[in-house]
Amino acid sequence: MNVTALAIVPPSTAADSPKVTPELLASCLAKYSRSNQGIGQILDGIDWSDSDAAVDRIFKFIDYGHASIGGLTGGIAIAVDDCSMFLAYKIFEIAQLVDGQESSTRYITMAPESLSTAEELGIPESLRDEWQSVMNESFTIYQRLYEELDKKAQDNPDELRIPSNLPEKVQARMRKNYALDRARYFIPFATKTSAAYVMSARVWAQTLKELDALPLAEAKTAATKIREELAKFAPRLIRHSHTDEATTAQAAHLMYASARMIKECGVPTTHLPDEVDLVIDSSFPIYLDTQMRIEQNFAGKKNRYSITGSDIRRTFARFSWNNIALAELRDLNRHRSGTRFTPLAPVGFYLPEEIRDQDYGNFFERYASLTAKLADHGLHYYGYLLGTEVAFEHSTHLDKLIYEIELRTGLGAHYRYAEHLNAVADELLRQRPELEPYVEIGTAEPE
Repeated sequence: MNVTALAIVPPSTAADSPKVTPELLASCLAKYSRSNQGIGQILDGIDWSDSDAAVDRIFKFIDYGHASIGGLTGGIAIAVDDCSMFLAYKIFEIAQLVDGQESSTRYITMAPESLSTAEELGIPESLRDEWQSVMNESFTIYQRLYEELDKKAQDNPDELRIPSNLPEKVQARMRKNYALDRARYFIPFATKTSAAYVMSARVWAQTLKELDALPLAEAKTAATKIREELAKFAPRLIRHSHTDEATTAQAAHLMYASARMIKECGVPTTHLPDEVDLVIDSSFPIYLDTQMRIEQNFAGKKNRYSITGSDIRRTFARFSWNNIALAELRDLNRHRSGTRFTPLAPVGFYLPEEIRDQDYGNFFERYASLTAKLADHGLHYYGYLLGTEVAFEHSTHLDKLIYEIELRTGLGAHYRYAEHLNAVADELLRQRPELEPYVEIGTAEPE
């Protein structure tokens, strides 16, 4: 695993702008909020031969509970190369205010060489041979299915419903997507990926605190390496990035709750039929009642990026699915607003219709047996494949839900995203039929 912090330099157009470190920026802005001086006067008051002193005078207040100062550092970018897909997912889950990206299974064909090693993941020696064998077989199946589906896409492009007026380069990418999107369910969750994250030092410190609390070798290695990089930008905030009793307790609870569910229910290997749940709450207080008619909330809306009215943005929405495959969870987990939650316990296994009826021998029995054994050591996540289904909930507001529906059913969206978000859209319009003219539900075709 390699971790690199990326420093941002000003563009040439900002050559004359004041230049500050992340912590000096936070210190100046903190002082700015407690003074009627302009920012120029505050900067003029800094002893640039000892700018650390200006930082120290402000940052001591973080220890007194003024954590917001740590959020004034601006976005600090850190890239994590060659971590497992599980770890990349977990950092996004913890840092719900993060901006970031992860390597895509649509653009990168995975191979056995992409797998993390058993040693890196802390797999017990007694299970290493079995783990390696199951992981290797999963990659073999993935590669075989990809080749079969890719040939089908090349030989029968009309079945993919790709518009003929698109450039050939775009059509070729869509044909590749068809195969990659359907074969990917056999990719192990322990496969190496790369992910980039941008957060303020405050969010980084909390993320590291929770990451370090996970009783997993990979998580602790990542926390140590990220902390070393973060120290280059915000050394004073590092003291706030170490785990404490609360984060340790909560991390252990979630991990052992999912392991306990495996002990009680096993590792299901068949698809769990889709269910969706949606709660919409617009019960506003009488002194802050609705402000506009429904059509006024969508006045001027041209696409999913358009702003909606305050009533829509104030309306609470909690939606959940009983069976999100990890392949989809990797992306749905990155929708930033609100809180996302899953116990990350297996409830089924998803396979696309095109490959559902193939003979996989005893592979799924071996996968389930291995994952159950790993659960005894709290390492079951490293037995999962991207087809492993888990329950997943997102709590946010109605405007964000509408955005997600329009994004994940729009042109080029993965077909399984579209199925999940169409189900939410159907339930939303059943509960709130007055929204139907204003929610643009796409067909996700072509992929």
